[in-house]
Amino acid sequence: MTQPTSSKFALVTGGTRGIGAGAALALAKAGYEVLATGLTVEEVAVPPAHPAIRHARLDVTRDDEVAAIVATCPRIDALVNCAGMIQRGGKEFEIDAFRLTIEVNLTGTMRMSLAAKEKLAAKGPDKPGGAIVNTASMLTFHGSPFAPGYAASKGGVGQLTKSLAAAWAPEGIRVNAVAPGWIETELTRPLVEDEARSAPILARTPMGRWGKPGDVGGAIAFLVSDEAQFITGAILPVDGGYLTL
Repeated sequence: MTQPTSSKFALVTGGTRGIGAGAALALAKAGYEVLATGLTVEEVAVPPAHPAIRHARLDVTRDDEVAAIVATCPRIDALVNCAGMIQRGGKEFEIDAFRLTIEVNLTGTMRMSLAAKEKLAAKGPDKPGGAIVNTASMLTFHGSPFAPGYAASKGGVGQLTKSLAAAWAPEGIRVNAVAPGWIETELTRPLVEDEARSAPILARTPMGRWGKPGDVGGAIAFLVSDEAQFITGAILPVDGGYLTL
């Protein structure tokens, strides 16, 4: 990888589509050089949405791949953990699918955070460290009769966020999370386009609309910014008010 032209560098896992791509674009617009990763060759082949974004392939369940991708980063000012998976069709009631969901969503978040920690840590008293933003969910706050693995993983992400925030604050590393509500992405498009299924979601959302990846990206850009220097251990809902009802 060539040396970035920006003074700040961000690593966004799961950053080639959906919420992750929204985060990558928001950070690029905020002046970061961004390395956005995707799981498949097809994902990373998609042209980046901004000249400051580069794509690379990464499986967050692989220690060797995680170590290699972090080694290519000249510095890390922001780590955004967006890589994740959602099991469908009741598969999370099968132990292998449950285990894989936890491995990607929760253990993958921890694996990335540990690998990036040294580059995130403050290099001196007058140089604040970097920031991590994890991806929680509405299911961080309540359960799901259909997705026990996903709900368990996102509940774990919430507690991991608070734990790492407390553990790493002395090294100048801030750790927060966003909890997206119903966001319009390629994965949720069938729901968005199905009026009968979308209507109850909108009725529960006070702002009366689906969120956009950029809505979440803006919150992430704020949490890694200098304006959020005294915020750590927070889980910020980006849900149009969904949790208020």
